[in-house]
Amino acid sequence: MSVTNVHLIYFSPTHTSRYVGEAIVRGIGLEEVKVSDLTYTSVDFSEIATDTLTVVVLPVYAGHLPQLAVLRMASLHATGAPAVAVVVYGNRAYEKSLAELDVFLSGKGFGVIAAGTFVGEHSYSTVSYPIASGRPNKNDLEEATDFGRRIRQKVENVAIAVSSLVVDVSRIRRPSQPLLPLLRFIYEVARLRKNGNPMPATPCVDESLCNHCGRCVMTCPNGAIMKGDECHTIPDRCIRCCACVKGCPQKARSFETPFAVLLSKYFKRQKHNRVIL
Repeated sequence: MSVTNVHLIYFSPTHTSRYVGEAIVRGIGLEEVKVSDLTYTSVDFSEIATDTLTVVVLPVYAGHLPQLAVLRMASLHATGAPAVAVVVYGNRAYEKSLAELDVFLSGKGFGVIAAGTFVGEHSYSTVSYPIASGRPNKNDLEEATDFGRRIRQKVENVAIAVSSLVVDVSRIRRPSQPLLPLLRFIYEVARLRKNGNPMPATPCVDESLCNHCGRCVMTCPNGAIMKGDECHTIPDRCIRCCACVKGCPQKARSFETPFAVLLSKYFKRQKHNRVIL
């Protein structure tokens, strides 16, 4: 197997997946790099050649891959090309997301030769209720770059088929999680749901602060905010990524959910990134 170039594919409304993916690619160190950003549009992929190493980095929403990202990768396909599967989660749990990405890539004709789970600032994180605030930080990105170097070493000058290098993503080390905070979180979530505290459908807007700059329109990955009508969000199109909240220069948008309070309270202990090669 000879790898001559890298194809980085990511979906990253709040940039955490992009930062991790770019760091991995820097570590791989090949000069020829193609980037496909799925954040705002689908990509019409040609078949990925066997000398291309494809690195796919997606965020985790409620323990799963965002379906919008999966739909935008629908045309991705290969015949025995190597791939790296990476998910970025907000310090709670990535649950089934890595397995889902592995199944997706394998079904599209790739051999997943490495995988990783990295921590990024949670979409619901705020100054008042921080959840993995500032991650990926410098150390996280250094770990991602080192992961890339190790991937390069694995595929470099290896005269065997990709199928012989495939990893079992289920064997990746799970991040440690103290039991008591987890049980308290589960109890509090159940209590909220029993009491009828639903997840807000969309972010709130303080109309006195909004100056209709249009930044939220540009940052929304699914066209849920219309130019000229920035104080409203279309519920059926909002994926609650909070890109509009984090990107608003006027701080006019907020996503008020009691789940942010619980996530900040019970998941203070920072989890470690994990990889498998």
